[in-house]
Amino acid sequence: MELSALEDLRELAELFAAVWGRPGEPPINSDILKALAHSGNYVAGAHAGQRLVGGLVGWFGGVPPHELHMHSHILGVIAGSDAHGLGFELKQHQRRWCMARGVKVIEWTTDPLVRRNAYFNLTKLGAQAREYLVNFYGEMTDGINAGEESDRVLITWRLDDPSAEAAAAGRSPEPNLERLLSDGASAALSVGDAGEPVETASSSRVLLCQVPEDIVALRRSDPLLARSWRMALRRNLTGSIALGYEVAGATRSGWYVLESGAN
Repeated sequence: MELSALEDLRELAELFAAVWGRPGEPPINSDILKALAHSGNYVAGAHAGQRLVGGLVGWFGGVPPHELHMHSHILGVIAGSDAHGLGFELKQHQRRWCMARGVKVIEWTTDPLVRRNAYFNLTKLGAQAREYLVNFYGEMTDGINAGEESDRVLITWRLDDPSAEAAAAGRSPEPNLERLLSDGASAALSVGDAGEPVETASSSRVLLCQVPEDIVALRRSDPLLARSWRMALRRNLTGSIALGYEVAGATRSGWYVLESGAN
């Protein structure tokens, strides 16, 4: 539901602080949330009983002649809240909210190394990854990203696109990795035996780029290896996009699918 009361917004700010590992230092404060809600932007939360367990915030963007869109800035769900699928439901609520107001595009940024987010954004929601943004926010200090450069992928969700409509109805097929490989796709980046990034030059029409299982845990246990993954994925995605490849999807097991001349 939409949130506007100051007490609710303070609770939402505390939720974001907990999710991002910044107790007492939320990534977005309740006063900013109040201003956003008051000015007609999107501030929503989800409850389990009386407890707030998830939230999503976005605001309008796009300066003419660019397209009016919503910038979806932050989505957080409390771990272990028994709220399976809550992130999807929040995004679908945001989609319906925007479409009811004539807004047909939502954009946001995501860390391309987080495999569950890649699958969620590109497959579960039917959105597209259009642009790679190098160190977009500078070095991060929160409990999830601390010490890392903040490379991001710009996600564009066209709300009336057939892929978004199919995803909303629960029809979002995952790319078939075995079929892609049998049809000539090649792995440009994969996880090696010791967890290291393995890069392989290829000019196949379809390229596959894998990311590690849990980059957040890897940052804590082996920061140098995590850094090597950042650089390897940056090289492969920016290089492929520069050559005309487009990100066509992502698998649950952490593979990006890039196609040359994709529509």
